[in-house]
Amino acid sequence: MPKNIFEKSSAGRIGYNIPKNDVSKTIESCIPEKYRRKESLRFPEVSELDAMRHFIELSNMNHCIEKGFYPLGSCTMKYNPKIHETLVRNCGFMNIHPLQDQKTVQGAIEVMYELQKDLAEISGFAGVTLQPAAGAQGEFTGLKIIQAYHQAKGNTHKTKIILPDSSHGTNPASAALVGYDTVQIKSDDKGRVDVEALRAVVDDDVAGFMITNPNTLGIFEDHYAEIAEIIHSVDGLVYLDGANFNALLGIVRPGQVGFDVMHFNIHKTFSTPHGGGGPGSGPVGVTEALLPYLPYPMANKEGDKYFLDESHKETSIGKVQTFYGNFGVYLRAYMYIKMLGNEGVRRASENAIINANYILEKLKDHYHVPYPEGCLHEFVASGSEFKDKYGVKTLDIAKRLLDMGYHAPTVYFPLIVPEALMIEPTETESKETLDEFIEAMITIAEEAKSDSDKLRSAPQNTPVKRVDDVRAARQLDIKFDLE
Repeated sequence: MPKNIFEKSSAGRIGYNIPKNDVSKTIESCIPEKYRRKESLRFPEVSELDAMRHFIELSNMNHCIEKGFYPLGSCTMKYNPKIHETLVRNCGFMNIHPLQDQKTVQGAIEVMYELQKDLAEISGFAGVTLQPAAGAQGEFTGLKIIQAYHQAKGNTHKTKIILPDSSHGTNPASAALVGYDTVQIKSDDKGRVDVEALRAVVDDDVAGFMITNPNTLGIFEDHYAEIAEIIHSVDGLVYLDGANFNALLGIVRPGQVGFDVMHFNIHKTFSTPHGGGGPGSGPVGVTEALLPYLPYPMANKEGDKYFLDESHKETSIGKVQTFYGNFGVYLRAYMYIKMLGNEGVRRASENAIINANYILEKLKDHYHVPYPEGCLHEFVASGSEFKDKYGVKTLDIAKRLLDMGYHAPTVYFPLIVPEALMIEPTETESKETLDEFIEAMITIAEEAKSDSDKLRSAPQNTPVKRVDDVRAARQLDIKFDLE
């Protein structure tokens, strides 16, 4: 482990020069006595070179998509072109302010306008808001739109949102946040929504149904039209969680096949690096009937002028951001779509599907795959047989992968698969990388049978060895003690 920055400190060494204070007022005269520090902060005394080496050392300990394969299921950890990062940092975009006169930010509003149109075209919806800052906020926005639709119709009795047991955890949380009760239904033996179970719980109190398609198992919900018909029969609306939209680009247009509302995770699907939890953006698309309820303002165009349109303010659910959303994420998505074009966008999904099915086919004789009939962009294997026979848990398999230079897949999710390993290779990985990963997974399967202790003690060659995950979650301590 490298020394921390304080251990590298040497009295009197500096890496910066602060200009002499030319402000007439002193800090003492500006800050009341009770708010002033009694003792000076202790900062490390290091040169700029020492500081840079320290943080480069730390960064080299992290795993990232540029360092190695990152098959994190349900999260679409694809490689994103670096030219996008260069263009996003153009000072013409970086230095603008949301309170500027709209005449001075025509290019920025044009980007928003074009992205709204492109997302609507790709998804088949009548209109798209860019405001939500993440997928979960997109869910909240979509559900508020569903609520506004029912309120406008006087449907005050509609109190329930139905979800399958394979849904993302944010779905029931978002529904509860908006004020709905949630009803969960089981999946059938093929991993899809049990349509008969759905029929049994649908009544006039249902406001909507939330579904991810392809679902969290990586399986396409081919009964979507029947599901939509059941929900629409009681004047409910169908919400599509777009977390897995990377499998549908250019292939399925949800807004034209029965879905009423959808959020996009454009930080996953359209080229923004999102490891570490951000940044995100969760635009929402809706059908024609729901356009009046979209958050305001929307980017619009009149003649050759672009403007932020608030004309639907009276019917809108209001703003879900102080201003307009995460603009840098818009720029990357805009460039990604424009660079790929119609054919390229579709090919991205096709390649993601091919890659996932390739790994599935190669691993299904070595790992139990509960739903082996084929997948879209991801699939779920299970380590349950290793646990039962050799005492090796999915967590041990994941830890051993770290020793081999790979980020582990998502583990223990979805909950309906015991000892789940959720693998999503994405379209940006080569066959050579996939073959190396497959070989590593097969090696681990053999080790589980012949040397299970190696897995239970993994990882051994990472900067941090095996940690107590439960204790870390329950007794989280991230404070750095300066004393």
